[in-house]
Amino acid sequence: MEISDLLMPTSVVARLRATSKKQALQELSQRAAKVSGLGERQIFSILLEREKLGSTGVGQGVAIPHGRFAGLKGLHGVFARLDQPINFEAVDDQPVDLIFLLLAPESAGADHLKALARISRLLRDKSMCERLRGADDPEALYALLTDSAQSHAA
Repeated sequence: MEISDLLMPTSVVARLRATSKKQALQELSQRAAKVSGLGERQIFSILLEREKLGSTGVGQGVAIPHGRFAGLKGLHGVFARLDQPINFEAVDDQPVDLIFLLLAPESAGADHLKALARISRLLRDKSMCERLRGADDPEALYALLTDSAQSHAA
């Protein structure tokens, strides 16, 4: 499973403006609706339900919100670098500025877990996160995310 299997260049946001976790999830739901064919409200609702189970803020400024959806065909991702870090109730209590949203079909099973593991591995790399924080446009972010995925797989 490669990041390029989950992410399209059009689903990368270089400067997401959000002042809260809820607002960030709303903005990402809107963008995810465009690439997945799902309804924006449906995505937002499932993401909020998932957050009630525990924050998807995994630490070091990174969050990986995710959910499973009936009727979705294939895995879809949206990546955003926030203009300003926000409180995401992360496990380390640090604000979040890098968010990788993952949408999976209800029946995805192991593929959903493999995708989460792949994203987590990528975003645990401190030098990768530094490069992502230094990139100013969606094309550069997409290149970093997908090129590094190739080199991590080797």
